[in-house]
Amino acid sequence: MAEDESKRDSLQMNRKGCQINNGFVQNEDNLEQDPDPGISQDNPRHSTLGIDGSQEPNFQGIQPYAGMPKEVLFQFSGQACYRLPREILFWLTIASVLVLIGATVAIIVISPKCLDWWQEGPMYQIYPRSFKDSDKDGNGDLKGIQDKLDYIATLNVKTIWITSFYKSSLKDFRYGIEDFREIDPIFGTMKDFENLVAAIHDKGIKLIIDFIPNHTSDKHTWFQLSRTRVGKYTDYYIWHDCTHEDGTTTPPNNWLSVYGNSSWHFDEVRNQCYFHQFMKEQPDLNFRNPDVQEEIKEIIQFWLAKGVDGFSFDAVKFLLEATHLRDEIQVNKTQIPGTVTHYSELYHDFTTTQVGMHNIVQGFRQIMDQYSREPACFHSSQA
Repeated sequence: MAEDESKRDSLQMNRKGCQINNGFVQNEDNLEQDPDPGISQDNPRHSTLGIDGSQEPNFQGIQPYAGMPKEVLFQFSGQACYRLPREILFWLTIASVLVLIGATVAIIVISPKCLDWWQEGPMYQIYPRSFKDSDKDGNGDLKGIQDKLDYIATLNVKTIWITSFYKSSLKDFRYGIEDFREIDPIFGTMKDFENLVAAIHDKGIKLIIDFIPNHTSDKHTWFQLSRTRVGKYTDYYIWHDCTHEDGTTTPPNNWLSVYGNSSWHFDEVRNQCYFHQFMKEQPDLNFRNPDVQEEIKEIIQFWLAKGVDGFSFDAVKFLLEATHLRDEIQVNKTQIPGTVTHYSELYHDFTTTQVGMHNIVQGFRQIMDQYSREPACFHSSQA
């Protein structure tokens, strides 16, 4: 019998002030004090809670303490002094998130576009000679492009890029230009071009054209005047003394053309060699001459005035060459110098991407930015 009472007593949980002792001390001072024998056992501070839950605990006047069981914690969490701050913090968090989302959307809407028009949509490149032939002469032309605009528009194209259509020879896919301000007759007339530009813009499409500032054709008026040393045109191209005997030319250095062999060609009229990065029929312009830079800027303005929206500048890295004319380093240093004839056999440290090249291109950019701010002018950009 005594054993049963002992087990029953061990299953009871003593509660001080209606707090379950779970091994955590609520108040060490209270533990050191002997219970007052004069206090009635009915006092709510000294009550026994049975495991079976037959007696409901009284939490009135009790402070939370570390290690509370969840039953006690739930009683405190529902009190207004704890519930209201929690709800306020919750709704403040929700409001802050909504404000951040709204601010992000507003910033995106009012911020300038990250991409310009020539970057944000498909671009349709056209090589005029192999496009539609409107007059059945065997060559594609500008009218043929205009005839196909409805089809191009169905492709959701945002920009049309037309490759070289300038007056030029058939050398190097028409990149040896004889006149930067003229349409080659096989493609049509300047009137045909103006009609094409208007039709393209009516479709809501932009127009980019090829522009090759690095060189001209040897038939160009500038070159003809330069080889006879006429006025300012004398230094429009890169000329240098060289030895020419019995039909053999000894160039100033070992620089090579992109297409192979020496990039210097002897001109019998001027009795000097001129420099060409590409074919010998395509002499390089001298971009260290300010007059040449001004000529090119005027050509850019000419086509912008015709309604062109932008340009694809070709061969830009070849605009400048080193002035010291030192030999470029061979890739294979053991190779006999006289056998170095292919472009890939040299490191082109003196003939490409020279200091000052970016300044020239920035000058082109400034011309187009200035023009695009003028009233009734289409926005222009460099592609």
